[in-house]
Amino acid sequence: MVVVGAGLSGLSCALHLLGAGRDVVIVEREEYPGGRAGRLDMDGFRVDTGPTVLTMPELLDEAFAAVGESLRDRLDLLPLAPAYRANFADGTTIDVHTDRRRMTTEVARVAGTREAVGYLRLREWLTRLYEVEMRSFIDADFDSPLDLLGPDLVRLAALGGFGRLAPAIGRYVEDERLRRVFSFQSLYAGVAPERALAAYAVIAYMDTIAGVHFPRGGMRAIGEAMAGAAAKAGARLRYGESVTRLERSRDRVTAVVTDQGERLACDQVVLTVDLPTAHRLLGRRPQRLVPHRFSPSAVVLHLGTDRTWEHLSHHTISFGHQWERTFTEIIDRGRTMSDPSLLVTQPTLTDPSLAPDGHHLLYVLAPAPNLDAGDIDWDREGPRYRDELVGTLQERGLTGLDASIRAERMVTPADWARQGMARGTPFSLAHTFAQTGPFRPRNVLAGTTNAVLAGCGTTPGVGLPTVLISGRLAAARVLAASTRRGRR
Repeated sequence: MVVVGAGLSGLSCALHLLGAGRDVVIVEREEYPGGRAGRLDMDGFRVDTGPTVLTMPELLDEAFAAVGESLRDRLDLLPLAPAYRANFADGTTIDVHTDRRRMTTEVARVAGTREAVGYLRLREWLTRLYEVEMRSFIDADFDSPLDLLGPDLVRLAALGGFGRLAPAIGRYVEDERLRRVFSFQSLYAGVAPERALAAYAVIAYMDTIAGVHFPRGGMRAIGEAMAGAAAKAGARLRYGESVTRLERSRDRVTAVVTDQGERLACDQVVLTVDLPTAHRLLGRRPQRLVPHRFSPSAVVLHLGTDRTWEHLSHHTISFGHQWERTFTEIIDRGRTMSDPSLLVTQPTLTDPSLAPDGHHLLYVLAPAPNLDAGDIDWDREGPRYRDELVGTLQERGLTGLDASIRAERMVTPADWARQGMARGTPFSLAHTFAQTGPFRPRNVLAGTTNAVLAGCGTTPGVGLPTVLISGRLAAARVLAASTRRGRR
């Protein structure tokens, strides 16, 4: 059994397969595990280059439990309080707490008692939405749209899950700042809140109710811990090797061939690479009447500084005045934001060991058009945009930021594309209605009987919790296929 890619979906898949007694080889092109949860060592600063928000750690615990281990033994997770700090252009701030009482108090402080009551109703709705979606729509394989049919489809419709996200949130809270706090997460799914299905409020549940954590040692510690557990359980991890092609005999993949010229015979293969790369390796094209639509991308600034700023939390969202215009610009017009809304993560507030003594790390994420949506020469425009983002942050209270920078790296959509990410976006396919649930690319492919997909381009979708589920679902497919063959 060969798993291509030691990202979090591939490692999740491997752990579940190992727990079921399968022999597993993992082939990874980088010299370390983690995939998109990557790393960069920059003059003593230990940088996470991928996701920075960790929710639903029980999914990690489930993967470790498959091989008889536990999350507690492998990772030191630190809960974040607040989960986010939201700073608004009018100068107000909302600390987003996952604790019910603390958040109710915060909402009342900012927007009054009536909005606090609305928040409590919103919290109840988000919880019910999550319970329905997780058991029947997120943690599930779909072989046909008919698989949607069942009692939970009725429950989801009754909860308003097939309406639009922004109006759904607005039924509970009227304050525009609160609406943003509970709907900005749709950008992770590649869709503006006004267009996103209300069902994607489930991401807000994960962020604002289930809780946000940070692993000591940085997000890179997740991949290291999972790879360590996999190796202990018997997996063979081959780092620094790329898969160049797959050998096939009729409808079966018989071997994985690496750039070292080595042929790894296999009875089954799990591909966690980006979707177009998986299709290329398999020698096929997607069978779709409508081309896939990819999510917006992002520009990320990694900044090592010699100071910090008191108004920053671990995760700080800096909202501009023109929130709705942001989505129009990056999705419809293919332009950078004229009034940026930014995610600023400062992991050294939680784990100072990630930077030299007296220094800090900033991870600044600016949503940006993907390479299909925009025609921006990032190699030429990148330095100008970097200065624009730093200037914006200085205007919003990070006084003296530019002068404090001691190390930096900028990542643009062009850089993501050079890393092999389709359309220059790390967020893969957008979660439009036509690319959600049974309409999202399945994790099994027509024309092959022993190749399975895992990762953010397939079921159930984008995000750290969902790619962990994706790995488990892929493992279940592999094991089910083995059982069928054994009955013949």
